[in-house]
Amino acid sequence: MLTFVTGNKNKFKEVSKILEGKIEIENQDIDAPEVQGSIEDVARAKCEYAARIVNGPTITEDTALCFNALNGLPGVYIKWFVKGIGLDGLNKLLVAFEDKSADAICTFAYTEGPNKPVHILQGVCSGKIVNPRGPPTFGWDSVFEPDEQQSDQPKTFAEMDPSEKNQISHRAKALKKLQDFLLK
Repeated sequence: MLTFVTGNKNKFKEVSKILEGKIEIENQDIDAPEVQGSIEDVARAKCEYAARIVNGPTITEDTALCFNALNGLPGVYIKWFVKGIGLDGLNKLLVAFEDKSADAICTFAYTEGPNKPVHILQGVCSGKIVNPRGPPTFGWDSVFEPDEQQSDQPKTFAEMDPSEKNQISHRAKALKKLQDFLLK
């Protein structure tokens, strides 16, 4: 059994749905220390910490939202930016810039257990930051409009049906890489 360490029930539900019938996962909520560093550094540290507690195969996930006009900020600190300034505040960060483009990056870290190598698998979805549209129930989904759309009417992740989002999202792309890696 593979343990997905997350306290975010929406994230666990989404990951379970994408992996359904392919890889069986269980959930454990472990409050890992928040380290500073690159996307990969943060993911690796979180996975190593969680694996010591789980004492078995572990995956963790970190999401970054990187504004091109701000040289990649807020990046891995997006959770704290949303908590601190809200979704409208994210838009205000870009008011002085013409460039509203951003990359949503999902990083899964996997290890077989404590003191084993950590493997990093990432998915990237390019898009732009827009005024909030759709329910604000899942992080910053209501302000991110992906470039890759299956509809003529551009939608934010929050406006998409979950099955539509799960076809194109940064998380789906990262999970595809994780799945391929694990099933090798």
